[in-house]
Amino acid sequence: MSRLDIMTPSRAQTVIDSLYRDIERRIAASPPGLCPVDLARNFLNLCHAQTCGKCVPCRIGLGQLSALMEQVLDGDAAMETIDIIERTASTIVNTADCAIGRDAARLVLDGLAGFRDDYEEHVRNHRCLGAAQNPVPCVALCPAGVDIPGYVTLVKYGKYADAVKLIRKDNPFPTACAYICEHPCEARCRRNMIDDAVNIRGLKRYAVDHAPEVPNPPNAEPTGKRVAVIGGGPGGLSAAYYLALMGHKVTVFEKRKKLGGMLRYGIPAYRLPREKLDAEIASILSTGIEARTGVNIGTEITFDALRKEYDALYITIGAQTDKKTGIEGEDAKGVISAVELLRGIGDDDCPDFTGKKVVVIGGGNVAMDVCRSSVRLGAKRVSCVYRRRIADMTALAEEVEGAMAEGVEMVTLEAPSRIETDADGNAVALWTQPQIIGEMDKAGRPRPEQAQREERRIPADLIVVAIGQGIETQGFQTDKITIKRGAFVAEASGQLGEMDGVFAGGDCVTGPATAIRAIAAGKVAAANIDEYLGFHHEIDVGVEVPTPRLNNKPPHGRVNTSEREASERKCDFDCIECGFTAEEAYAEASRCLRCDHFGYGVFRGGRTGTW
Repeated sequence: MSRLDIMTPSRAQTVIDSLYRDIERRIAASPPGLCPVDLARNFLNLCHAQTCGKCVPCRIGLGQLSALMEQVLDGDAAMETIDIIERTASTIVNTADCAIGRDAARLVLDGLAGFRDDYEEHVRNHRCLGAAQNPVPCVALCPAGVDIPGYVTLVKYGKYADAVKLIRKDNPFPTACAYICEHPCEARCRRNMIDDAVNIRGLKRYAVDHAPEVPNPPNAEPTGKRVAVIGGGPGGLSAAYYLALMGHKVTVFEKRKKLGGMLRYGIPAYRLPREKLDAEIASILSTGIEARTGVNIGTEITFDALRKEYDALYITIGAQTDKKTGIEGEDAKGVISAVELLRGIGDDDCPDFTGKKVVVIGGGNVAMDVCRSSVRLGAKRVSCVYRRRIADMTALAEEVEGAMAEGVEMVTLEAPSRIETDADGNAVALWTQPQIIGEMDKAGRPRPEQAQREERRIPADLIVVAIGQGIETQGFQTDKITIKRGAFVAEASGQLGEMDGVFAGGDCVTGPATAIRAIAAGKVAAANIDEYLGFHHEIDVGVEVPTPRLNNKPPHGRVNTSEREASERKCDFDCIECGFTAEEAYAEASRCLRCDHFGYGVFRGGRTGTW
């Protein structure tokens, strides 16, 4: 008889593994609008099943927590029940023997802190604050609220011009977003329950690449009102576009030589071709918008003068100043900011890095843009120094992978400590302190901590700092504008405190964010400025979305866009991404479950035709 047996998965274990994968997919596809109390209760039950049950806090306490939350959901609880839930969860966190039990109870405590009003609504009024109907996940997660199922369907049927029109109803930058959007809409796509999220950005790219020239809707009758937009980036141009369609006379003031903001001065041409951006901006300006570039508010014209001249103002100046690391030698020759480098490239003033060793400090998308641009500018060696792990980088995974494929060296778990200079004050090396990964921070990322190892020297001819951007508030100092932590404090409507007729939005309010969030802020500002001016214009493009056909949608692989070969693309600034073929676009558009019609979720009140 053998002493040991070779372990092979039993049929039961195989089925359990499959169930776990199904649970993972359903969690990934969890849409906005679900009852948070019910969701937390179900997570708690799952965690309870995973504990060993040896200690009383886990075995008894977690079960009691689940029963108490069940009372809340069934309408049998009192307000005191919420306090009992909180005390019970706190006791488990403090007394459970293992991390599994502690984290399960902490999940309940976090829920109480995050959505206590939902608990109270269940107790007082026996209802959930969430909507009775789930919104379509992709639409709810798009900051601009674009009708995604609508334009995906139009792409499927070859109606590309209509798809572009439908996108423009909520986002006047369909081309820019088709190339560079971070596609938050895909995060909770319910197709995840079957296989993988629909490639929404890829389908948008196919639509804009294959649509003929799409005219803008006609402007409404002139209102006689004048609006000034300070900032010619995606947020400012979006607000100007919709205000112009509403019949207002709009003037955009931009500090730089060209319009586009961070779309031009923060995103390299290999990601967003300049001819595409220029064409899109020209389309927006064709609605009658006046653009005045090279104007610095505060010097050429004062903020108070604009207030007197215009009926309303929208401030959306973006985040285009660099942040400092604070390390020794940062002011040396050969140390520049990512903002400075990318701004020069945006103005077609490309430096020559031939034969140079470039070190980039940072781990976000801007850092990846700098790394990949440096490769294209002829750098001999490009190193990206980041104090955390690659998995903790805030840059998109595909950006990190693309940079590595082009030869960028990722130097992780190294915190910059000082910059070494020569006798002439030129930077010659970056010294870093090795790090060890530590406990999680509030954002759920593990903190780096100083390791007990000697500093590392990284030779460099040029050091680029890419650790974030700040807001340029000079020229807007007034007692009535509140500036907190370097950003304007505005209401949800965009209104700036007590400043009558002055609105603000985008990066200058939220801090550095994505282009689609700036576009969404511009859309909100346009609607609220229109209301402030005494109107209630509606934006409607008159596009009819085809009726869906019943289809069981069997599992089908996701079609991904491809890129040019790394050895080829790293030699120029031409677009690196290859769009779909007609066959691929049809296959991918056919994967959409049409959650706007079938039982996966519906638009609240039906499809939104106007706003």
